[in-house]
Parts: sequence; C-alpha cells; structure tokens
Amino acid sequence: MSRDSVNRICAALPGAEVSDPWGGGHDAWKIGGKMFACIGTANDGVSVKTPDIETAQMLIEAGVGERAPYFHRSWIRLGWDTPEEEAEHRIEVSYDLVRASLTKKLQATLPPRG
Repeated sequence: MSRDSVNRICAALPGAEVSDPWGGGHDAWKIGGKMFACIGTANDGVSVKTPDIETAQMLIEAGVGERAPYFHRSWIRLGWDTPEEEAEHRIEVSYDLVRASLTKKLQATLPPRG
C-alpha cells in the first residue's frame, strides 16, 4: 500500500473530497465535510475511523493497525505494509461510518454508494 493507492481508493468513493486542512502536506479525505481517512505529513500510513474504541483496540491487538496519533481512540493507523485489500476494506468501513453519521438531508445530496 502507498499514498497513491490510498488516494486512488478514497477518490473512487462517491462524494469523497480531499483537502489539506492544516497545511504542510496532509491528505484529509472527507465526505460531507467530515473526515474518514487521513495521511499525515509523516507519510507513515493512513488513519481511518472504526465503529468504536473496542473495535479499534481489537484491530490493534490483532496487528491490523496501531493507535492513530492525534485522533480519537476509535481511529487506527494502517501502516504502508498493510495489504492493499485490508486497507481498502478499512477505508470503505470508515467512509460508510462517517457517511451514515451525516444528517439525512445531507446524505440525500450525495451521489449513491454503489
């Protein structure tokens, strides 16, 4: 997995937009203005949201990811050594969680999810 492959996966998700909200070279992927994936300036992986703290902890213990610095404990960071299929799955789960948390009104304005 690489920064390019993460950006390709994120860009393919309906309504996803990238920004650099803090400057300095972050790739912050958002849906409806809320972030679902972020590559930091350290360029050591991608941080994604999980359903809850317990799921994040289970994934960390299973070796899937590690604690995502600067993010809530329900987020994990996937290193570049994460298999691309696993990373794609985790990014899509994060996207779906964030999209589902948006207001119904905002969700109705977004392109349909495959």
